[in-house]
Amino acid sequence: MPTLTVDGIEVTVEPGTTVLQACEEAGAEIPRFCYHERLSIAGNCRMCLVEMEKAPKLIASCAMPAGDGMVIHTNTQKVKEGREGAMEFLLINHPLDCPICDQGGECDLQDQSMAYGSGNSRYHEMKRAVAEKNMGPLIKTTMTRCIHCTRCVRFATEVAGVEDLGAINRGENMEIATYLEQALDSELSGNIIDLCPVGALTSKPYAFAARPWELSKTESIDALDAVGANIRVDSRGKEVMRILPRLHEDVNEEWLSDRSRFSYDGLKTQRLDTPYVRKDGKLQPASWSEAFEAIAAKLDGLDGAKIGAIAGDLVCTESMKALKDLMDLLGSPNIDCRQDGAALSAVRSGYLFNSTIAGIEAADALLIVGSNPRHEAALINARIRKRWKMGNFPIALVGEQRDLGYGHEYLGAGPATLADVASGKHSFAKTLKKAKRPMIIVGQGALSRSDGAAVLALAKKIADNFDLVSDDWNGFNVLHTAASRVGGLDLGLLPGEGGKSASDLLDGSLDVLFLLGADEIDTSKLGNSFVIYQGSHGDVGASVADVILPGAAYTEKDAIWVNTEGRPQLGRRAIFPPGDAREDWTILRALSEKLGKTLPYNTLAELRAAMIEAAPHFADIDVVTPAPWGDFGVEGATEDSAFVNPITDYYLTNPISRSSRIMAQCSAAFSKVKTEGTGTNG
Repeated sequence: MPTLTVDGIEVTVEPGTTVLQACEEAGAEIPRFCYHERLSIAGNCRMCLVEMEKAPKLIASCAMPAGDGMVIHTNTQKVKEGREGAMEFLLINHPLDCPICDQGGECDLQDQSMAYGSGNSRYHEMKRAVAEKNMGPLIKTTMTRCIHCTRCVRFATEVAGVEDLGAINRGENMEIATYLEQALDSELSGNIIDLCPVGALTSKPYAFAARPWELSKTESIDALDAVGANIRVDSRGKEVMRILPRLHEDVNEEWLSDRSRFSYDGLKTQRLDTPYVRKDGKLQPASWSEAFEAIAAKLDGLDGAKIGAIAGDLVCTESMKALKDLMDLLGSPNIDCRQDGAALSAVRSGYLFNSTIAGIEAADALLIVGSNPRHEAALINARIRKRWKMGNFPIALVGEQRDLGYGHEYLGAGPATLADVASGKHSFAKTLKKAKRPMIIVGQGALSRSDGAAVLALAKKIADNFDLVSDDWNGFNVLHTAASRVGGLDLGLLPGEGGKSASDLLDGSLDVLFLLGADEIDTSKLGNSFVIYQGSHGDVGASVADVILPGAAYTEKDAIWVNTEGRPQLGRRAIFPPGDAREDWTILRALSEKLGKTLPYNTLAELRAAMIEAAPHFADIDVVTPAPWGDFGVEGATEDSAFVNPITDYYLTNPISRSSRIMAQCSAAFSKVKTEGTGTNG
């Protein structure tokens, strides 16, 4: 391991470490624009210059490997002059329009020109101008400000797997552009806004909306998919102004998917902000007491077998626990959190992403079944691509054939192919057998079918036959699409003895059906049922409701979310719910009192204590508790039909996104691109 001296401090680093990284380990601050820890080294900007003894000139520390015996100086006069010169070059063409730039206040160029610039320039020539580029409805371009660090190009190519961005022309005429003058079609495109060290790439929806020092910043958890990405919610007053990613190496690293980043405008449209009761066939605004009285009158003396409840995809664990306890007090076994009908049981290892998201990097073979991770969990797909780029990682797909952003072998479309793999007849079975840490990812497209339990049994057979599960490795993974699903299964939101599943609850046979944020359902047969809908948005469930109880969105409550790998994480309230809307568990607590079935907790702390009693791993926030391998799935005949991916439009998967003008624009723009193509295939 090389040992070098940085500003008189001796430091030993791993082989392959750069001088820049060694300097940071020694506590020296090195400025940079083009260098980024997760991207390949470009060496464009020259801001990271340091002095190395015996070297004829300053070296670019980002591109120089650390060597044994090196003596580095980071604060000499020569280094100071070198950085001032590099900054002077960068500012030759950069317009000084900070007062109207959205990057103002959080701009690397602004900060580093103050810290390392000379304060004057010897260049008086006219600055060049560059035409704006159309990168779609999410990214606003002002390419005159671009300093050609190429971070955006490297991210799109290396992390997102979309080779649409690059440099055209040479010298002073060089420009960063999409090659075919079309929108950047990636589910991770918004990350280049964070990566851009200047104001060349900014958020189009956020343009001229606020300055960073005006915003209240709240650390929370994303609930628009099952990844559980760590986010920062920036709000002003009663409005969420933007959502940014937070660093979490084991979950989302420092990235965020576009739907999670840009759906925030849907938080203020189509909102339910007052209770409603259906009178004379029409929903009429009502008070909380009127709404509760209507529910109490309907439930009075009703047999628990005639009452049912479904929990939706965006529901927090606290409200699901309150719903489960209320249904138990009403004597109803009819409760389900699997609104899509997924064939998942109470065996925890049978519904978790057991390898963990970070564990993907340790795998050496992967079989994907009935899933398109690029749309269902874009950040997990990026992690798969990261592992694929390391090499020696064969990937195979059973299901709909899609561009996943990495090379893979397409095996077939349905359960028959999966059965061939399980029995060892397929060639990919040999690959799984040779692998030391093989993985299988089973998506909801394989489980949300009438034969889902049999498909799950086939997947478990593969795990057993090819040693996917060992003492230190569990390669069996279920990829969820709903933020609430794992938490609901952990808390037992499954039909009790003689209880009905979600599909049976929707057949109209119940007298009363409680929909807790359930919107991805078929409501066509609910005409004879008394429907209570509790949620934040006026979507599918609210349209058929007889009573509506307005709840809080995920940015408006303190709540625990459990992601697809079983990691409980704390979401925090950034703003308050609008109007008369309330946090969901408090609504259920108040309703239970009205019904004479009072829930046994009055505070959030008491409710969480009850959750921990039901599922002890809820006490370990941000910890993945491994689940013992068990028996799940039901062996039986499978259908001949192909697996169908559950997401048809990535941008419109939930009530918040469907209420978002930004997501509607994305859906229109990228559907058009995919339909019309690029014009190069004619």
